[in-house]
Amino acid sequence: MTVDAAERRHLLDVDDLTREDMERILETARSFSEVMRRPIKKVPSLRGKTVVNLFYEPSTRTRLSFEVAAKRLSADVLNFAASTSSVEKGESLKDTALTLRAMGVDAVVIRHPVSGAPWLLRRWLDVTVLNAGDGMHAHPTQALLDLFTMRERLGDLEGRTIAYVGDILHSRVARSGFKACLAMGMKVVAVAPPTLLPPLLPEGVEVSYDLDEVIPHCDVLYMLRVQKERLLEGRFPSPQEYARYYQLNNERLRAAGPGVVVMHPGPMNRGMEISSEVADAPHAAITAQVAAGVAVRMAVLFLLLGPGERGD
Repeated sequence: MTVDAAERRHLLDVDDLTREDMERILETARSFSEVMRRPIKKVPSLRGKTVVNLFYEPSTRTRLSFEVAAKRLSADVLNFAASTSSVEKGESLKDTALTLRAMGVDAVVIRHPVSGAPWLLRRWLDVTVLNAGDGMHAHPTQALLDLFTMRERLGDLEGRTIAYVGDILHSRVARSGFKACLAMGMKVVAVAPPTLLPPLLPEGVEVSYDLDEVIPHCDVLYMLRVQKERLLEGRFPSPQEYARYYQLNNERLRAAGPGVVVMHPGPMNRGMEISSEVADAPHAAITAQVAAGVAVRMAVLFLLLGPGERGD
């Protein structure tokens, strides 16, 4: 994990991590997933620490999993929602950061609609900063929990093929996921209409416009949420047209290998990028991703804030 000039550790993007860092996080998460199966799911690793969830965008899975993760490590948790705070009265991100610094918190988990906001927060705060999603830029813990989910289903990821399908242009999940999967030795394919692809992709990411052509060669099909506001931008003609070419349904899934894993970051638009039958099928690891989110975020918080050995 990275350490800045002030000897504070942060997780702002997958770029902060080496492959060895990722392996360490995944192994620590596996230990915590075992803790989560115990009758008493709490360990005292972060007792006395205070973690703030600073969310400027709506979130269910990410905010709740960070909260559950911190509480299971015995940290105190403060939840901040912009819609019910002084932000509504015009308070800036910097003033909010200074308020948190004065309160003596130990870590801030931030989700923000503006790309780069976590990097600004790191400049203003002498505490650990974790990026829970910034604009269209990065979502590192999502990438890590996705790696964990894939490893639990597939074992070694070296040489495996994953296709990210859908709105890659606007997806922070895909951006961080590309980096994480490439670092783990996976083959990565971006599948989308040309209007939903960015002008540049990381070196090593292949491009396809044809989902049907890609499916038979994949170990993982990662369906990205269609952001319906893209209809207003004219990125594709209609939901029906998008679903015709890029929806993962039973007919398409039959062309996949028997062990294929279907993933989605949520929330899903059932009937758009994925059919209900596929979302609820045994191939789908979508609820497993949610469970992995708690274990992985416990691991990240522990490795960034913990004293060393877990007290379990």
